[in-house]
Amino acid sequence: MAETTSTGAWGNGLQAKSVLTKIAAYVADRNIPFLICSIGMIVMLLWAGKFKMTAPGAEGIIPLVSNSPLTSPQFKLFGPYILGDMIGLTEWTAAILLIIGYFKPKAGIVGGIILVGMFFTTSTMLISTPDDTVVVHGIHYMNNTGLFLFKDIISFGVAFYLISSYGRKAIMAEN
Repeated sequence: MAETTSTGAWGNGLQAKSVLTKIAAYVADRNIPFLICSIGMIVMLLWAGKFKMTAPGAEGIIPLVSNSPLTSPQFKLFGPYILGDMIGLTEWTAAILLIIGYFKPKAGIVGGIILVGMFFTTSTMLISTPDDTVVVHGIHYMNNTGLFLFKDIISFGVAFYLISSYGRKAIMAEN
């Protein structure tokens, strides 16, 4: 196998010599992590956002938002249906900004910042939501609610990754 020169994500014309580093260079040069994370996040946000704008979706978040110190005031003020619409619209706004970010990276940065706030908030619900674990033989395990919330911790990290990726593109555009 010929040596792979990486001038994309790793820059500086670094030479990949082993099979593993050639694979890593191939993945980095084609920006595969960014594409999977951004497209996956966009699809998830559009799909979940639309669901929260339905009666079952709004009713499904009641145990989460009503017990969270960060969202319970909005829940009391707006109720589940208007709050579900607001959360859904926030998710759609972030998704649209991520899409625009492909062409105007600063929009992607703003979308990522929205996601950081959103996923920070929902990640804290893992602490405030009652009955998100089950006890089996004295050991606590996450149930479906706990696992549903735990994925937002991963999404919180992906949001920061998207900010940095769009940020690199914005910096290159500025220079």
